[in-house]
Amino acid sequence: MFAVCVIGPTATGKSALGVAIAQRFNGEIVACDSTAVYRGIDIGTDKVPESEQAGVPHHLVDVVGPAEVYSAARYATDAAAAMRAITSRGRLPVIVGGTGLYYRALVRGLFPGPARHDALRARLDHVADTRGVESLHRWLVRVDPTSALRIQPRDQKRLVRALEVYLVTGRPLTEHFEATLSPIADYALLTIGLDQPREVLRERVARRVDQQFARGVVDEVRTLIASGVAESAHAFSGLVYRQVLEMLHGIRDEAATRALIVQENMRYARRQRVWFQKEPNVRWLGSAAGGTEVTEGAEVAERAIEMVGQFLVQSPVSGVQSS
Repeated sequence: MFAVCVIGPTATGKSALGVAIAQRFNGEIVACDSTAVYRGIDIGTDKVPESEQAGVPHHLVDVVGPAEVYSAARYATDAAAAMRAITSRGRLPVIVGGTGLYYRALVRGLFPGPARHDALRARLDHVADTRGVESLHRWLVRVDPTSALRIQPRDQKRLVRALEVYLVTGRPLTEHFEATLSPIADYALLTIGLDQPREVLRERVARRVDQQFARGVVDEVRTLIASGVAESAHAFSGLVYRQVLEMLHGIRDEAATRALIVQENMRYARRQRVWFQKEPNVRWLGSAAGGTEVTEGAEVAERAIEMVGQFLVQSPVSGVQSS
C-alpha cells in the first residue's frame, strides 16, 4: 500500500499541491491539521473551499465541534482508518498539512506515556532547583543514555518527563519509543516537504491575513461565541482566533492585530521548519528547504508530480492509476 505526504511550514502551498497530486494520481486528501478538524472554525484555518478542491474528496476536516478536544492519538487512529478506506477504493491517500505532532503520530507512532505524576515532578523540579538542572541530565545519562544524547543538559521540562517515565514504569523512555508502532507501518510513504524563503513567506502570510479579515474572520468569531462556544474552547487556542478574541476585548486595534497575526505565523513557520527537518525521509522542495531538491515557482508542482510518478511506478501492483 502506498501514500504520499505533503508537509511543511504554513503558507507554503501545501493544499494546492496536495490537490494537484490527488487529481493527477486518482487520490483523496487526508488533512493533517490540528485546527481543520473543528467545525465552524473555517476562515482562520484556511480550509480549502469547495471551489478549490477540484472535486477531490477531503477527509479529517470538520470532524468535531469547536468545544471538543481533539488529540494527536485520535488523529492517528482516524487518519489511518481514512487512508485504509481510500486504499480499498483503489485510490491514493494524500496526507496534507503542517501539524508536526499529528504527522509524527501517524507516520512514526505516538507513545502516550504514563499519566502526569505531579508529586514526582515536584520532587524532580526540587532536585533541579537545589542541585542544578544538569544533575537531572547526569541522572538520565545513567538510566537512559540514548535519551540523554537527544535532550539538552538544561532542558528541564524534557529531562523531568524522561525521568518521570523511567521512575513510574521502570523502563527508559527509549525503550518505550522503540516499542511504538505506526498505525500505517504497512504503507510505503513518499513525504514531500515544501518551504519558501523568509521574505516570500512573509508576503504570502500577510496576504492571507488580509484575505481572512476580508472574508469575515471577526464575524465568524462573534457568531461562534453567540452560539454558545466558550472563549476557552480548544478551537480558539490557535493562531488568528486567539488574537481576534484579544482584539474584541480591546487589547489592540485591528491594524495591530493583523500585524501580530503575521508575526506569530512567521514564528510558527520557524517552529514547523525545525520540527519537520528532524523528520526522516523527507524530500524537500523550495528554495529555503536546504535539502537535495531545490526548485522555484511552478517547477515545484512539476517536480512533485514527477517524484510521485516515480514513486508509484516502483510498484505496479499498487492499484493506483494516474489520470
